[in-house]
Amino acid sequence: MKVSSPYLKMRVLGAIDMAEGRSRQERIRRVADMSFTDEEGHPRKFTWRTIQTWYSRYKKHGITGMTGGPRKDKGQTRKITPEELLEAINAAKPHFHEKRCTRMAIYRFCIEKGLLQKSQLAQTTFFRFVREFELMKPESDNKRRLAFSMQYANQLWQADTLYGPHVPDGQSHRQTYLIAFLDDASRVLCHGEFFFEENAGTLIRALRAAFYKRGVPEQLYVDNGSIYASQEITLICSRVGCILRHTAVRDAAAKGKVERFFKRVRDQFLCRQLDLSSLEALNRQFTAWVEDEYNAAEHSGIGMKPIDRFGLDLRRIRFLPPSDANDELFYAETERKVKKDNTFSFRNTRYETPVDLAGKEIQIRYERHTNGPVVIFYKGQRMGVAKPLDAIANGLLRRKESEL
Repeated sequence: MKVSSPYLKMRVLGAIDMAEGRSRQERIRRVADMSFTDEEGHPRKFTWRTIQTWYSRYKKHGITGMTGGPRKDKGQTRKITPEELLEAINAAKPHFHEKRCTRMAIYRFCIEKGLLQKSQLAQTTFFRFVREFELMKPESDNKRRLAFSMQYANQLWQADTLYGPHVPDGQSHRQTYLIAFLDDASRVLCHGEFFFEENAGTLIRALRAAFYKRGVPEQLYVDNGSIYASQEITLICSRVGCILRHTAVRDAAAKGKVERFFKRVRDQFLCRQLDLSSLEALNRQFTAWVEDEYNAAEHSGIGMKPIDRFGLDLRRIRFLPPSDANDELFYAETERKVKKDNTFSFRNTRYETPVDLAGKEIQIRYERHTNGPVVIFYKGQRMGVAKPLDAIANGLLRRKESEL
């Protein structure tokens, strides 16, 4: 559609004052029936909604509002990111033979299996994204790579997710996801666990277990998947002093060590006659395999057992300090302003702060999916746990104090 010049827009707005009608809205509708000639001599007509928009912009911004700039989100995806789309495509690819792995087949599979929603991504948009971001282009190894390894344990962990077997959950079978953290120097699997869901909540549960078991790494190397790029993971890493690093898009080879570990999981663990009666049974078997066979067996890449190599650097490893508040490092966080009566509202409940913070902006940490404690922080300092407001008890306390 041809863009109207500011000169033409001002001519249209000027016609509003001369048009018939008792109200401005009536005059704008009369102008919408008129025809105007642009600079090239072509007749142009505009809807009353367009004219109303121009009028509002002129009243608010003057003549500068008549020059429309490009959309701020032009060229950006609004409902799905390329990384999220790539995750769905990679999940669908193993179900197709290479010759039958077409864009149409992948799109239909993603819609049928719930990996994508039609309301989220239309077929034509899917094709355009695949073409623009080369999401189905075969991986090429032309990129120059250098073999590397960290010098000490816990200098760098690589993390990723593997699609696991289907396991009963109630009346149906559900896909499982293995979230794993591998130490770069020692090849120790710091922690791995199967979940029914791949989201920020399950990633945080796995990350918390890994930190408690193997200490805090200096760096965490992950891809650009939605859960690994979430604000919650970034916040947790900053709290514990861990640098969060991301690979380039579509560069799975950058995390080669954890990818090779996943190949070993497929070839040596998932190929067994496993007890898949429950998620707990699957995780028990996986933990036993990791500790008894993987971590305790000689690794060809380092020439010794991963657990022994990890032990060589035990003195350098930084563990979380003993504290009852360590779990709070993994809580979600939000902000609230304390009222003059030293209370604030959260999750439809009114709380009292443990110290006088009336009129202050505070940060509260809380567990995402449970009604656990609500912890108060002010300027980075822990103030204590907030208590639900008990107005009756406060009234009795005030009466006793007045009697004294």
